[in-house]
Amino acid sequence: MSFPTTTATTTRATTATARLRLAAFVAVPVLALSVACVGGDETTGTKSHDAIADVPAATDTPTTATTATTATTSGSTPATPSAQPAGKSAFYDAQMTFVRCMRAKGGYKDYPDPKLSGHLDWSKVNELGSQPGRNQGIKAGRNNVCVDELQAVMAVEPERDQQKSYESMLAHAQCMRDNGVSRFTNPVMSGGNAMPGGDPNPASPVIDTDSPAYKQAREACAPKLLDGLDGMQ
Repeated sequence: MSFPTTTATTTRATTATARLRLAAFVAVPVLALSVACVGGDETTGTKSHDAIADVPAATDTPTTATTATTATTSGSTPATPSAQPAGKSAFYDAQMTFVRCMRAKGGYKDYPDPKLSGHLDWSKVNELGSQPGRNQGIKAGRNNVCVDELQAVMAVEPERDQQKSYESMLAHAQCMRDNGVSRFTNPVMSGGNAMPGGDPNPASPVIDTDSPAYKQAREACAPKLLDGLDGMQ
């Protein structure tokens, strides 16, 4: 995925480029805009990787409870619980704007809210896209009407540990191949940034993401991906 360039910083621009695979995976017209959610041939031909360790679940910013406890023990006033994690409100707000676009113009009135981290809940998004006739446009809206909102999300997404992102996507790619999606490609490191793997030809997909085998593999391998990476490859 299944699942535009920005001008923020060099790292974020590169990360945004990585997300090209996300937009290209759903619709070829998005490639014309250059941007991080189909054949059925599952023959071999993907480069392999030897040993890949399991990737632990992502650790994000401390929870409100932990923050409050720390504040109390240090003698300061406990933090007030917030609906948005500290330092990520701009990302969360941008993601909510994208979600509202998907509901109002994108053709998905029941598009799910993002997680409190600001990342989309791709388990719910993919479940929505698995319904008959609802996969097209699931990542940028029908006819890509929400591409501008998607670009805005990418522009303010918090920076990642690129090595951890690479290791996570690498473990996921290996898992997908081990579970029958033989043409699923590995991610690569480029300029110190992790570029997602997936379909070897996003402009003309050769992996059938609607096939039962793919969906089964996707579900089995989902735990390999860190929060937010599940929409990139």
